[in-house]
Amino acid sequence: MHAVTSLRHAVLAACLAAALAPAAAPAQQAAPAKPQAAKATELQTVNVTASKRVENMQKVPMALTVLTADKLEAFGQSGDTVLQLASRAPSVYAETSYGREFPRFYIRGLGNSDFDLNASQPVSMVYDDIVQENPILKGFPLFDLAQVEVLRGPQGTLFGRNSPAGVIKFESVRPSQETSGYARVSYGTLGTANAEAALGGALGGHWSGRVSALAQHRDGWIDNTFTGQKDVLGGYNDRAVRLQALYENGGFSALINGHARWLDGSAMVNRANAIELGSPSFVPGFDRYKVAQDGRNKQHLFSWGSNLHLAWNVGDYTFTSITGLERATTYSLGDVDGGYGAVFHPPMGPGFIPFPAETADALPHDRQLTQEFRLASNQHDKLNWQVGAYWFDEDIAISNFDYATFNNHALDGYARQTQRTKAWAVFGSANYQLADDFELRAGARWSHDSRDFQVTRYLSPFGAGPLHLTAQPHDSRWSGDLTGTWTLNPNVNVYARVANGFRAPSVQGRVLFSDFISQAKPETITSYELGVKTTGMDNHVRFNADVYSYNMHNQQLTAVGGDINITRLINAKKTEGYGAEFDLEAYLTPNFVLTAGGSYNFTQLKDPGLAVAVCGSGCTVLNPRNAAGNALIDGNTLPNAPKWIGTLTARYGIPYGDSGEFFVYTDWNYRSEVNFFLYDSAEFKGKPLLEGGVRLGYNWDYGRREVALYGRNITDKRAITGAIDFNNRTAFVNDPRIIGVEFRAEL
Repeated sequence: MHAVTSLRHAVLAACLAAALAPAAAPAQQAAPAKPQAAKATELQTVNVTASKRVENMQKVPMALTVLTADKLEAFGQSGDTVLQLASRAPSVYAETSYGREFPRFYIRGLGNSDFDLNASQPVSMVYDDIVQENPILKGFPLFDLAQVEVLRGPQGTLFGRNSPAGVIKFESVRPSQETSGYARVSYGTLGTANAEAALGGALGGHWSGRVSALAQHRDGWIDNTFTGQKDVLGGYNDRAVRLQALYENGGFSALINGHARWLDGSAMVNRANAIELGSPSFVPGFDRYKVAQDGRNKQHLFSWGSNLHLAWNVGDYTFTSITGLERATTYSLGDVDGGYGAVFHPPMGPGFIPFPAETADALPHDRQLTQEFRLASNQHDKLNWQVGAYWFDEDIAISNFDYATFNNHALDGYARQTQRTKAWAVFGSANYQLADDFELRAGARWSHDSRDFQVTRYLSPFGAGPLHLTAQPHDSRWSGDLTGTWTLNPNVNVYARVANGFRAPSVQGRVLFSDFISQAKPETITSYELGVKTTGMDNHVRFNADVYSYNMHNQQLTAVGGDINITRLINAKKTEGYGAEFDLEAYLTPNFVLTAGGSYNFTQLKDPGLAVAVCGSGCTVLNPRNAAGNALIDGNTLPNAPKWIGTLTARYGIPYGDSGEFFVYTDWNYRSEVNFFLYDSAEFKGKPLLEGGVRLGYNWDYGRREVALYGRNITDKRAITGAIDFNNRTAFVNDPRIIGVEFRAEL
């Protein structure tokens, strides 16, 4: 009965979403589609691998959005990281407190605001069929991709652990026997430069290959007025490469993939006391181009990996083996208090600084091994199935450092965490055509997860003694899904889906500032979804929509900092959510393409006794307090969970000559207000944010050559995107407007 009530709420939310859609816009960004010798004037079939077999997106009964390569290129011109996906699809949001290397994703309000290098996230990111478990691995740049698939809702059958919110799948362009490639270069304000290229084709015999590379650079653009250094922060050099070789002979194929990334630049630039007391606004006189800091700031990352995909097609069956290795190291150092001096060490500023905070986290060792086997039936008229097994082995080491800013930045705190995680699963799924107009899909997965965690404190910034603690959390459980699809006519499908998923137990050891290990029990979710997928107007319009509701038990949350300056894992007894989502793509005329998408997402914590520490920096707490002075958060929305998300793109082309075209393209994305922490305050919020981009250009030779003027954040919107609450009202801010030129050529 409760599920029906929640679904009724979700239907109401869908009506509201339709009524207010001008503010909440689209998901599938229309990017500069390139005219070919026979230019496409209608929507093309989009194939996805959401079910680990190739299917038409319109036939897959789940809420999903596909972002194509053209759309990703349009968003990423100004050096944007994977965070460019924020608000680009219904119910998807992303943020970070780590700069370019540690994205945190949220789907339908479910995510994790934790900044620990051992943090788990309920949104699973899968790159070329390899899950990226550690948050450092999740930030690999986007280049030479065929598409990105966003699968909303629990994915507990085929993807398993740590995917209760959904999955984001990245698919690289595969090698082929046909010679193909491209080069793209751009330069913009703040010394923002991008160079990207790929080349692929036959290697002889049954082999083909492809090499892809990316280089991104930005000059320092933030002055440090305390040290007198100009343009010292905000810059970066980010490079990545991917090498692939594909062997195909009869029914056998082998794809070898090797990839690496090098990043050097600034860590997140914290802005001391940038938030006004009593309001989520910048203090008067705030300047995005200036800080005043006495701590150091730098960031370095190196990651590399390789995977091997083997497939044997034997008669009615296909056997697949996917083996993956991922490794990473990083060091990130920042002035956490964001200012200079302290009340006991004048001068200080900007504003009141109670104590200095200069810390670093490092990942000296991260090794992840994965293996998946699948046996699947080849396409049949009525019954299709697949079964498989999955194995995961992760070995990581994390170092935490604290530095004495006033003592020449000497090391005064050091701890080291190690963890070995082993997990395995067996799964199966099947779809059966019960009637000409009705298909049933079902799947189940049994997963086991165990961890061996240790942490040792060697040096305490407060003079506490050495400490050694251990933990061995483990868990085993079932997950799965059941879906029915009704084909009303060849262009309209309606589906109903019930799915559940889970996140494995988490453990952390932030013992520089505490004497205990923090643990969270596994979280589980059950989700109900009703959707429709349609095409119409002679394949000129595609419209998909859904409503959903979910109940989550023991949600893993992170109580960040607060006045006790201790970040810890907690569980909420229950979390409720419901909402509505839509995607629209349309050729309004042969030369005018529009896409739109949006979502309404309601989330609420249900745990009357759950309380967290409040800010230690001076803020206006809006929640009631318990006897210990902690905020009671029952009834609060989840952190970084905007109710409204929207995205809109439009492209208009004017043909010129036999093979050329002038075009204008614009994209806009919107998110409503977000709360940064579990407790509610007047200050620690992000106001509603609308950002836009534009491209004006000319392409010729049937789209194989293109030159364009681009702008990102064209209104130069200034926004608070995150905060730190334990020292002062520290803020993170978005990037300023970037204007540049770009040239692209294809073979």
